Amino acid sequence: MSPHDRRREYLAPVSLYLPGLPVRATHRLATLLHSCPEPTLAVTAFVTALAAASGRGPGGVVAVGAAVLAGQLSIGWCNDAVDAGRDTVSGRRDKPIATGDLRPRTAAVAAVVALVACVPLSLLSGLAAAAVHLTGVVAGGWAYNLVLKRTPVSPLPYAVGFASLPVFVTLGPPTHAWPAWWAVVTSALLGVGAHWVNALPDIADDLATGVRGLPQRLGPVACRRLALVTMLVAVAVVTVCPPGTAGALGWACATAAVCAAVMGTVPSWREGSRWPFRAAIAVAGLAVVQLLSRGSVIA
Repeated sequence: MSPHDRRREYLAPVSLYLPGLPVRATHRLATLLHSCPEPTLAVTAFVTALAAASGRGPGGVVAVGAAVLAGQLSIGWCNDAVDAGRDTVSGRRDKPIATGDLRPRTAAVAAVVALVACVPLSLLSGLAAAAVHLTGVVAGGWAYNLVLKRTPVSPLPYAVGFASLPVFVTLGPPTHAWPAWWAVVTSALLGVGAHWVNALPDIADDLATGVRGLPQRLGPVACRRLALVTMLVAVAVVTVCPPGTAGALGWACATAAVCAAVMGTVPSWREGSRWPFRAAIAVAGLAVVQLLSRGSVIA
């Protein structure tokens, strides 16, 4: 069975859950959702958890989750549309556009629709919080896709975007306050660390197709080491800087995060492996677990 046939077999059951839509529309929707699952779901889950920890009520938590989901979907679909030609040349089998299952125009339209939906959803958290989310996270993600990923400042949108997430949460009700500095710094470091490990599997393909962001300019060895250092510093900040002691659970999370960071940056992963990125998601998740386990209000 060819990869194209396997993808169709994977997507076919989705029509069972959407019987009111035509088969073609159902297939297109399923393909869109399949094109950016890991980063979108991970970031949405983390920020929703932060919203709950900061004291948002059920309605506020849902509003934050919906806004972040729409923003992350728009960034992911924008990236797929912009990189359609490069992904096809590189033979990316994990990208529906590269396999012919999704047209670039469809991804571009979906990105714009999600972007438009993100505006009112962000405004549910208030004007100040919405401004931070729409400029720091969403506009930064689009700027990265369109321009900055090819420049030496490619880590900047990740740093600003991730740092803006706790700000988006705490500037909304009920706190309407800026978050603690260590929450912002930890988020920014995790964002930069995610950039390093996300770029690692694709450095050779990126260079061959003209993408020369900072990871590509530094090379895989330096990128891998920087990923390890950046994520370990993030874990250190969230472990020792918040008020109070970390406790046994906090130190256990820190130890597990160190192990995940080391495993995600070892040089033995095969070319194109996504495990380094998944390791970064695990480290980010453990950092969030530390915040939640303390019952801290980050504002």
